[in-house]
Amino acid sequence: MSLEKADVIVIRLAEFSESSRVVTVFSREYGKFSALAKGAKRLKGPFDAAIDLLSKCRVVFIRKSSGSLDLLTEARLTSRFQPVKSSLNSLYGGYYVADLLCGLTEDYDPSPEIFDLATETLSQLSSGDADSMSAVVRFEVRLLRLSGLLGSLSECTGCGKTMSELGTYAHWVGQGGLLCSECRHPEYSGKSLSAGSVAVLRRLVLHDMSLADRIRLTKQQTIECHQFAVAIISSILGRRPTTLRYLDFK
Repeated sequence: MSLEKADVIVIRLAEFSESSRVVTVFSREYGKFSALAKGAKRLKGPFDAAIDLLSKCRVVFIRKSSGSLDLLTEARLTSRFQPVKSSLNSLYGGYYVADLLCGLTEDYDPSPEIFDLATETLSQLSSGDADSMSAVVRFEVRLLRLSGLLGSLSECTGCGKTMSELGTYAHWVGQGGLLCSECRHPEYSGKSLSAGSVAVLRRLVLHDMSLADRIRLTKQQTIECHQFAVAIISSILGRRPTTLRYLDFK
């Protein structure tokens, strides 16, 4: 056993006993892990009301080597998620971020880039000036790219030809890529993607996130890019994300 420290985002809470909780976090240093927080429900204690869903904390924990739950010993609140009061999409967008971090990341697989992406997205969802749905789409697409789960966006999965800037494409979920109009068979029932949406997707996965942040999505592009990302996510999870039903993309 060893004593560790980490910056974390709380992504799941589960009841354990009358006074304790099992806390799942995504950390910058260690990736996702779960730990038992004894006495977390008490008003006074080592956690000082820091353990709330989507709160960002600095924690101290004992990492167990036997496969049992780690033990959270201390948590200091850094910032609390504060959704826009007049926007349910802001609130549920935050829950969706936590849902995807739980489902699409592996235990103890650190990714500082994913941690920074989640932090940035929660900050955007807390801003009254931001478009919540655009923030959600950016998070979906970038998370898939950083996790290595996003297929090729530059060439047709069927024939291998480079995609042009014109035309309409289809998303072939089973092969993790796009199909050009020539390779799309009549019996194929997947969602179509306009060339404009494909261009947006390519820009969203740029390594220079500051450039990607300048992109402004139209309503159609937001919906198409979201459907593209959700098709991949649902295929990986074997189901649609639970919190997705509460988001309104209309």
